[in-house]
Amino acid sequence: MNVNLVLVAACALVDTDARVLLAQRPAGRPMAGLWEFPGGKLDAGERPEDTLIRELKEELGIAVEENCLAPLAFASHTYPDFHLVMPLYVCRRWQGTVTPLEGQKLAWVRPNRLRDYPMPPADEPLIAHLMTLL
Repeated sequence: MNVNLVLVAACALVDTDARVLLAQRPAGRPMAGLWEFPGGKLDAGERPEDTLIRELKEELGIAVEENCLAPLAFASHTYPDFHLVMPLYVCRRWQGTVTPLEGQKLAWVRPNRLRDYPMPPADEPLIAHLMTLL
């Protein structure tokens, strides 16, 4: 079976109150309105850590050092037209103020409330890992 494989890196930013940042997918994008962990698709030749450093700067205006990204879990999920593989990293330290630079809504959420936010199917299994960690 030939499947279109999509590689995406995601990051659970955790603030000093142990809340996790979620971003809402803006209108006009696939799965608009759903909440997700910030991140994005890997560019050709890019490592997941490089993707997160780039995406967090572009989407949220923050600077993250590679040594502050800790791998936690990964999702492997088949959507109708592609298969997604997504490592989830945890980051507790960054420079700058988290700012929604792409018009997305943001929410700082306690781990036990993450299930209150509708998410893409690939993101949902990652909640349990965060609840265990935090």
